[in-house]
Amino acid sequence: MELLGWIPFFPLLGFLALVFFGRSLSKPMVALIGVGSVGISALLAFLVGFELLRGSMAPYRLALGSWITTGDLTIPFGFYLDSLSMTMLFVVTGVGLLIHLYAAEFMEADAGYARFFAYMNLFVAAMLTLVLADNLLLLYLGWEGVGLGSYLLIGFWYVNPDNGYAARKAFVMTRVGDMALALSLFLLFTELHSLDIQTVMERAQSEWKVGAVLPVTAAALLLGGAAGKSAQLPLQTWLPDAMAGPTPVSALIHAATMVTAGVYLIARTHVLFMLAPSAQTAVAVVGGVTLLIAGFSGLVQTDIKRILAYSTISQIGYMFLALGVGAWSAAIFHLLTHAFFKALLFLAAGAVIFCFHHEHDIFKMGGLRKAMPLAFWSFLIGSAALAALPFTSGYYSKHEILLAAFETSPILWGMGCLGALITGIYSFRLLFVVFFGHQTREVEAAIGNRMRIPLVLLSVLALFGGLLQIPLDTVFPASIETTLPSPSPWVSIVTLMMPILGLLIAALFYLTGTLSSTAFTNEPIKRLLLSGWGFDALYRTLFIHPFVALTRWNKKDVLDSPYLRTAWLSRKLHDLTRAAQTGRIRWYAASMAWGAVVVIAIGLLS
Repeated sequence: MELLGWIPFFPLLGFLALVFFGRSLSKPMVALIGVGSVGISALLAFLVGFELLRGSMAPYRLALGSWITTGDLTIPFGFYLDSLSMTMLFVVTGVGLLIHLYAAEFMEADAGYARFFAYMNLFVAAMLTLVLADNLLLLYLGWEGVGLGSYLLIGFWYVNPDNGYAARKAFVMTRVGDMALALSLFLLFTELHSLDIQTVMERAQSEWKVGAVLPVTAAALLLGGAAGKSAQLPLQTWLPDAMAGPTPVSALIHAATMVTAGVYLIARTHVLFMLAPSAQTAVAVVGGVTLLIAGFSGLVQTDIKRILAYSTISQIGYMFLALGVGAWSAAIFHLLTHAFFKALLFLAAGAVIFCFHHEHDIFKMGGLRKAMPLAFWSFLIGSAALAALPFTSGYYSKHEILLAAFETSPILWGMGCLGALITGIYSFRLLFVVFFGHQTREVEAAIGNRMRIPLVLLSVLALFGGLLQIPLDTVFPASIETTLPSPSPWVSIVTLMMPILGLLIAALFYLTGTLSSTAFTNEPIKRLLLSGWGFDALYRTLFIHPFVALTRWNKKDVLDSPYLRTAWLSRKLHDLTRAAQTGRIRWYAASMAWGAVVVIAIGLLS
């Protein structure tokens, strides 16, 4: 267990080495440092996790030293390992290692090779700090670190202004959620006098009543922070634009790690949400609505990565839905399986993009089933898992979520089932358009083993990862799926059939051509869905345009006016005093005499 502290250290060390010496290193050496540092962390994570699983599953604390000490407040730099953080460790280091290995080949021709791996290592170090932190302030440090890492990686190709805009958009929108999280930390510290996560949860449970103002406020602020980082309504618009970054970035940050940070935050602080039923219901509603609006938008996208981006928003919505109905273990289970199949889909999409000279439009592809067999099988497995077809990893986790949702609210269950239908349609629409039909152009490149190995391993995990057993009963109370009776058989049948029906609909439209999508397309609705339901236009109208107008009106800065006048007055007074400094002794003597006369006169007259 003493190895726990070294897990975030090696990616951080890799980041520092590449920052200071990256320009002087060869590309093989850069890849060795960038991939090797995460590989060592993955090895240590599995050793530590095996030791935890082999033992009693009791949580383990590691204090690395005191971080902040002031008065009665002491904040340690310490890590906390239980089955929840262990699961996140496996995702961040295991999937992260495969993505780093893939990127070693994908990014090899890029001039910023060392800079890319420096940013990737920084991100992994921050994410590991976030999931291992034993106190809320250290968690917040990792939280902001992944925000910085995502900004740097999304805008990696900064020469294109659109990429810089996408990076700034992600940074600003996630800062809105981060402010809510900071306010929640202030509230918890003020009321409970601690930032240690376990202490805060224990004191909240013993001192606060269910439904009281304080737990509801704290949980609502935590939800705001989670919604920003996990791209949930109303802060979801940054994620599709974040596809401006390189494809390995999309796989790492926007499929397997950063966007799941909000899910982890709510799961880690689940005690507060159990004390705030209204806030927990809000989590479920946010997840249910988000999974639908993102799913509908994914139906009409033509950019291969934007389809997967909207899919990510939708699948995170399922995790929020599970958290909101109390299916804590199911949410983390879906987080795990989603990391497998969504990383697989992004990397398979990257292979297609790589071989098509960075073409993203799916309707300019086609017929790649024979030209790129590995990418095809990867997409087939990933799409099946994403759609939750039976016996794939996504089936096991999503099925648990939907059955738990039915026991809480048939409406939420219906939203989840409709989302499953939509997921089946857009998943296989993507597969059929890209890999079936007429091939429009020749494949221009081939992928090597560094890209092949991650695709094969992730395919296995996406197919069989649902068989993994996550021992989360030591972290969460009995989840709703284990405390309530089993639903009627028809509920399970409908839940099972929805993704299959979605597959059949996609086949009728995009495989056999029996139905034409143009006959069912309303142009205004299509434009609305392409724009992500117009949220960007709404935010421009409500926030950006008024702010720009205000800055133009106030370009001279009214608030600076008093300070500028004070400076002007000081300069004038200085000029007056300077005029008195003539250097003439007679003038000084006369001034002193007149001054004395004035003082005496004032004294006599008073």
